[in-house]
Amino acid sequence: MRGRADHLLFVSFLLCATTLHAGAACIDPAQLAHSTVRIMRHFNDAERDARPNLIGVGGTGWFLSPTTIVTAEHVTAGMKLSTEEWKSLDIVDAENSHSIAARIQRVAGVRAEKITVIELEHAVTAARSVAIRKKPLVPDEQVMTLTYLAGLLHPVGGRFVRFGDDGKLAGMALLEFYEGENRLVIDHGASGAPVIDCDGRVAAVISNVFTQSIVWASHQLRISTAWGMPNVVSVPVEVLDEFAQSN
Repeated sequence: MRGRADHLLFVSFLLCATTLHAGAACIDPAQLAHSTVRIMRHFNDAERDARPNLIGVGGTGWFLSPTTIVTAEHVTAGMKLSTEEWKSLDIVDAENSHSIAARIQRVAGVRAEKITVIELEHAVTAARSVAIRKKPLVPDEQVMTLTYLAGLLHPVGGRFVRFGDDGKLAGMALLEFYEGENRLVIDHGASGAPVIDCDGRVAAVISNVFTQSIVWASHQLRISTAWGMPNVVSVPVEVLDEFAQSN
């Protein structure tokens, strides 16, 4: 069963995260400081009428420029962002927090999952833009992603396995990420995070995770895929080719 990596915030929801050691990475994560952020939109009372306990929707994004952030399309759909109306968006990294009006600049792609470019009303001065990779990943190529655990930016190493070849996975980049024995280190909240190659270029945007639930000793447990199998689904960034900064 596939579970989206977006993050719905409920009044009664408490996230307890354990700080983990960073996995091996082929690029120094310090080079990517201020490139990847948590993004959050809190709903007003009118928007919460249908689901009173839902206070907002969050995900992850990365800077294409100081005034544009890239994320997965289902993140902005959940946030109820539009192409015309400016709505307040909280943008947070490990050191800074901003509340900036935002709207959708463009939704790109033809697959079941797409990529959204968010336009900001004014620039984030500390933002570090990331170049886009034009060439496709190759099997077993080493990659890295950046996610937030307990509010801290956290690099996680992994590899590209293959491209999906049928149904909703057709053309999607399938990846294997893990840290030690933890195959769920990339999980809820990571939607929109960049998949970065060893040259520091973004090759894809994280969309979903593969998980299934089992019942053991009266408890329901979520488990990942078997070792050697992909456990993360991502959208290749070739759909942003006109924005590409380098090969």
